[in-house]
Amino acid sequence: MRPEPGQLLHFSEDPTITRFVPRASPTSKDRGAFVWAVDAVRSPDYWFPKQCPRAMAWMTPDTSPPDRERIIGPGGGDRVHAIEYDWLEEIRDVRLYAYRFDSTPFRPIGEPVPRAHVAEEPVQPLGPPEPVGDLLALHAEAGIQLRVLDILWPYWETITSSTCGFNGIRLRNSLGHPAHRPEARPRTLLGQSRSGGGAVERRGDESTRQRGES
Repeated sequence: MRPEPGQLLHFSEDPTITRFVPRASPTSKDRGAFVWAVDAVRSPDYWFPKQCPRAMAWMTPDTSPPDRERIIGPGGGDRVHAIEYDWLEEIRDVRLYAYRFDSTPFRPIGEPVPRAHVAEEPVQPLGPPEPVGDLLALHAEAGIQLRVLDILWPYWETITSSTCGFNGIRLRNSLGHPAHRPEARPRTLLGQSRSGGGAVERRGDESTRQRGES
């Protein structure tokens, strides 16, 4: 599920939205009220339930062979998404929808390469929301490895010290996150956390370094 040329996507678990109004995010470093959307490059970052913590890494021209071996590994593809077992059932069951926007009211945000697009005025989708469908199948069709780990945080720390491009979203909801130490988030709280935990990334595309939060 990616946008067509001249379009952007907004992913949501709410299929009833008819008009998007800018709002400020308490977890974002970007000051201001925005409607958020993503392009085709960043769409896979959001093929997850909203609150699902995920660590994502991909090959860039600067990625060293040893880092490719230890981060991406064998199995095909140049990109890997890692989640925790706690979230696997929810990924299978969630009903995710994509809203399509005309890209005209939006501007890129993030430097030196945009990580998203924002509008500072209310916008209406081009049509009704489209069911995204099976998220596991979507990863398979895109050639993206989906790695399931018991605890995500150690893998995230390995990614961030590598030469791979990377992005992390909702990491504060992951087991082992520093905010939850010395005790990890109880597994019985799966899906109940609303603590946020913004995105942290480097290299918005496969050739340019970038680091930020949103």
